[in-house]
Amino acid sequence: MRLPVATLICLLAFNAYAQMPARTPTPNDTLQSIEVLDDNRVTLRVYAPKADEVTLVSDFAFQGLAEAGAMQRGEDGVWSITVGPLPADFYSYTFVVDGVRTVDPKNALNKQGVASIESMFLLPGPDADYADQKDVPHGVIQQLWYDSNTLGMQRRLHVYTPPGYDGSTALPVFYLLHGGGDEDSGWSTIGRAGFIMDNLLAQGLARPMIVVMPNGSLPAPAATMPERGTPEFTAFMASQQQRFTDELMQEVVPFVERTLNVRTGQANRALAGLSMGGGQTLRVFTQHPAAFAHVAVWSAGTGETPEQFAAAHAAFIGEVASINRNVRDLEISVGDADFALNGSRALEQVFQTHGLKHRFILTGGGHTWINWRHYLNDYAQKLFR
Repeated sequence: MRLPVATLICLLAFNAYAQMPARTPTPNDTLQSIEVLDDNRVTLRVYAPKADEVTLVSDFAFQGLAEAGAMQRGEDGVWSITVGPLPADFYSYTFVVDGVRTVDPKNALNKQGVASIESMFLLPGPDADYADQKDVPHGVIQQLWYDSNTLGMQRRLHVYTPPGYDGSTALPVFYLLHGGGDEDSGWSTIGRAGFIMDNLLAQGLARPMIVVMPNGSLPAPAATMPERGTPEFTAFMASQQQRFTDELMQEVVPFVERTLNVRTGQANRALAGLSMGGGQTLRVFTQHPAAFAHVAVWSAGTGETPEQFAAAHAAFIGEVASINRNVRDLEISVGDADFALNGSRALEQVFQTHGLKHRFILTGGGHTWINWRHYLNDYAQKLFR
């Protein structure tokens, strides 16, 4: 009797599998890589039996909340470190195994970017409720693609629409920009933007709005990037910022306004960004001061004196009276341990010198998503009031 081909293939595969040597179990099979202890300390583990050195890198260390660093090797080849206690929050981390940075292979919760991938974990508690997945109505985050004539390619953005939104009602739009090394998924993964907005709306603390999260990381030219710290590098970064300004105003905003049912005009648009996105926000604002009624620069600023700023942005300075009438919220936020603090203070001095109505908010902490999630949570409550 001739067997069907599919049956024969299955039999051959089973026979090959049966002849394979038995696999030896390892501690990795049952390893719990993240363990939250009763006192809010956290133990992190990774199985690396052949490694000579393993260290932990995490945003909680940059925030000054706990020490990271060298992990200890157990006799079973499991490396571990216990940190904290930590405040309830959402954290990112990676392991460095013999100099190679790697995500946690036992944790499927990742944050991707254009420069790296990081693992994430939630330390639950009341202080983290604002960004946690709560039992409330949830909005939708979708990915949309558009043709960019500015860049000559298709580009992707993430869009949050509030719970129950069916497109029949026009809503205002909040354009939310990420930082360097990330891309348009950043605000909806490590940034927790969707959950933050869900929780605010459920409490009646924010107005319904559409949140557009574009990709601020642009494709680099084929030529080698100039060395950091050189005038050529400064010029290159300025050109990239200008390309994004054109991309946002000529491609993203028109695409959103013809694709989604949104309210148009300055009063119905907000713009905020962190780090690189803060610099992009500032460039867009100075070139298009009548485009957005709410503007926030987070963990970014300027290296210019007020005199240099005025010389470089004469048209913008000439519009100060109109800006003060029509921009409802102009905000600069930065942490007291953030390396962008001096630039943010310089920008605040510029705004003061030239009479722009604004808020300067100094928080604790450094250049991390731990701060930026709170900035979003606070700022979204002020929009479109």
